[in-house]
Amino acid sequence: MFLTRAKSLAVMGAAAVTALTLAGCGNNSDNATTPTSMPSMSMPGMSHASTGSSAPPQAQRTDYNDADVTFLEMMYPHHAQAIEMAKLVPSRSQNQQIKDLAANIEKAQGPEMQQFASLLRSFGKPAPTTGMGDMGGQMNGMMNPDQMKALQAASGAEFDKMFLTMMIEHHKGAIDMANTELANGVNADVKKLAASIVSDQQAEITQMQKLLAG
Repeated sequence: MFLTRAKSLAVMGAAAVTALTLAGCGNNSDNATTPTSMPSMSMPGMSHASTGSSAPPQAQRTDYNDADVTFLEMMYPHHAQAIEMAKLVPSRSQNQQIKDLAANIEKAQGPEMQQFASLLRSFGKPAPTTGMGDMGGQMNGMMNPDQMKALQAASGAEFDKMFLTMMIEHHKGAIDMANTELANGVNADVKKLAASIVSDQQAEITQMQKLLAG
């Protein structure tokens, strides 16, 4: 009886093994046509994903000299003061011609200040500041603090005369600086800016002189 039971168990075990073997073969056949998903693995040198690296920085320019840098550094605060003076006009003057002149000064010199800063950055120089105007004493045509206070306190015809007189001197200083750049600078972009300043501000000086005379 025990032998008979043992034979039965052996037969059943063999059948089970055969069934499992057949099932395994069937799965392998399916996998040949429909592969199962494999876990992603990263291997050195095999990744194609974007690294998000930024473009290399632009090369620093070398086509400039000290005269170019000095002009840009000094003209930045010089323009800043001219804009500060121009901003006083709308609330203190009744003369529309002077108001238009002041608006034109702001419109022209604001973008030029951005160009000064951009060129200095391209030369690898620090960003300019309005405080640079104090370097080496009073710059050509710059108003001192007392003059600025007097202009701020004036109004009407008194203001008009003071504004025009000061701005003429301010423009003359800018022209002197621009002419120095044209004589001593080497950078074509800076020299182009300097030439534009000479032309534009000389025209404004002529306009202001006529307003004073009138």
